Amino acid sequence: METTDTRPEVNQLLSSIKAKLPQFEELLEECNSHWKYEDPIYRFYHQSFKVYGLQATTEKIVELLQSLSNQPLNDWFLRIVKEGTCKKFNKEDNQSWLEVTRPILEAFFHSKYFLEMICRYGKKLEEPPVRLPSGWASVLYLYNLR
Repeated sequence: METTDTRPEVNQLLSSIKAKLPQFEELLEECNSHWKYEDPIYRFYHQSFKVYGLQATTEKIVELLQSLSNQPLNDWFLRIVKEGTCKKFNKEDNQSWLEVTRPILEAFFHSKYFLEMICRYGKKLEEPPVRLPSGWASVLYLYNLR
């Protein structure tokens, strides 16, 4: 029974991940910092416009994710990102805070999840497996390879 996924595009993706792993790990560390994670989530609950700052972090993650492959990113992921970025604060947003700002957090959380999975499996995998751990399977979905 075959244990390695031999598809060239999957092997290229893993090679690209390994080559850029230091960049991904550096960005993940930044995304786990007080000012890029702890404080913006607090700002959501505090109903502060500063939660809008998460959009820049999300966009930075997505840009790095896109740099790994010529494969288009998953449509659902791109929709989540689109709905949670390019927002500008208006005072009227306070009247519908959850509806306006939750997509910002959702886009950040999904982006951060993929960043985490790429770091985890970029370190863990020597070859792309046929039996897929959930996180690696998610990465393959992100690049439409599953």
